[in-house]
Amino acid sequence: MKSEPIIEIKNLTKTFKGSDEAAVKGVSFSINKNDIFGLLGPNGAGKTTIISILCSLFPPTTGKVIIDGMTLGNDISSIKQIIGVVPQDIALYPSLTARENLHFYGSMYGLKGAELKHKIEDWLLKLGLTDAANRRVSTFSGGMKRRVNLIASILHQPKILFLDEPTVGVDVQSRNVIIEHLTELNKQGTTIIYTSHHMEEAEHFCTQVAIIDNGKIITQGTPQELISKTPNSTNLEQVFLNLTNRKLRD
Repeated sequence: MKSEPIIEIKNLTKTFKGSDEAAVKGVSFSINKNDIFGLLGPNGAGKTTIISILCSLFPPTTGKVIIDGMTLGNDISSIKQIIGVVPQDIALYPSLTARENLHFYGSMYGLKGAELKHKIEDWLLKLGLTDAANRRVSTFSGGMKRRVNLIASILHQPKILFLDEPTVGVDVQSRNVIIEHLTELNKQGTTIIYTSHHMEEAEHFCTQVAIIDNGKIITQGTPQELISKTPNSTNLEQVFLNLTNRKLRD
């Protein structure tokens, strides 16, 4: 049975004020329910711009986006209730404890009382943070902050989870724990849209991958499909380098 799209993007463009060149140039693609969809590309390729548009942080210049049957722009408040967002920059209050941060973010999604407390304690335990939960976040390591940041985005059990570089700057142990629990979330029905510079991680984590460069999608498919159809490529990193060329991007 063919999978049903949960996100449809049609002729999406974004030109920022004062810029002569569009950051996103007529992009069209769809993401199916229960995909782990990797949006990969060099610095400045347009990944974060697309994620930001899908999360309603700013509107597209032109184009149409449909999320779970709702049109972005018309149903923003309803869309925000079914999505979770893990931004590249840590979005926590450093002077609050982990528990206090999670209570605040959970209440923003309408969770309260025993249900909220249970969800917070369950995720703190799963991600190895129970013993540190009453410490201020400012004392946490990078990996611990990333794990709290993740919990804050999934307490309300979103149908769609956006992850912008969720494992950047963390140690191998934290990265493995994060990926393991994201995989479990996906098995429970959460569609994941993910950006990363870790090609090996993306190759094993993602069910579908799109590579974007200079604001345009240049290829899309499963990691193995892309590896098999790209000359001189035996892994996703080689696919990435061969398609985007090896010029440095700063």
